[in-house]
Amino acid sequence: MREIVLDTETTGLDPLHGDRVVEIAALELRNHMPTGAHFHCYLNPERDMPQEAYAVHGLSESFLSDKPLFAAEADNFLNFIDDSPLIIHNGAFDMKFLNAELSRIKRPGLSYDRLIDTLLMARKRFPGAPASLDALCRRFGVDLSVRTLHGALVDCQLLSAVYLELIGGRQPGLTLAMDVAASAKSSSATSTAPADTAAIAVENVEIRPMRPHAAPPEELAAHRAFVEKALKNPIWRQLQTE
Repeated sequence: MREIVLDTETTGLDPLHGDRVVEIAALELRNHMPTGAHFHCYLNPERDMPQEAYAVHGLSESFLSDKPLFAAEADNFLNFIDDSPLIIHNGAFDMKFLNAELSRIKRPGLSYDRLIDTLLMARKRFPGAPASLDALCRRFGVDLSVRTLHGALVDCQLLSAVYLELIGGRQPGLTLAMDVAASAKSSSATSTAPADTAAIAVENVEIRPMRPHAAPPEELAAHRAFVEKALKNPIWRQLQTE
């Protein structure tokens, strides 16, 4: 199962008022675990950088001035995320910015149907508790020392660890059960066997005879000696004589 953890940094809060994306990061998960494959780029927003935004991510107008435009990175980005589910913290924010950038270059937007919003997951699991990425890292013991400012790639790495905890930790389900389910699904798609084939297969498995586990004579003698010394009229002896 392939999923993409995604994060962006921007010049502000609203793309409808001229704010732009300045950094995109996407990190690949396979079966909920990072593979090391990722996409990352800085972007020239073609505008100034407000001080409020700079204080959050530290990306200055001069630093971004020689970076590519979104149009130049769009294909690389879209090819990397493909049609995989997108795991984003406060996903509505990032999705509206990415779709605004895609709209500017006449490309279809990303569907909200593929969004897995970890902010909503956290609020459902911990009602009333702080649900920021920092708060969740502290809750789950995820090391925040690598994060001095907000950065899309670092935040993706932190979010991948938080997401794993939100779905149940490092072993959210038994691998054996997952494999059996996948195998059954694959078989049902390619076979015309009846629905109770699995039960029939189990019934036809050869049952091995039970192995004897009798105690050796010396252990039985030691046990009798212990009982004679430690117990008076033990129940097990009464049962033997009945």
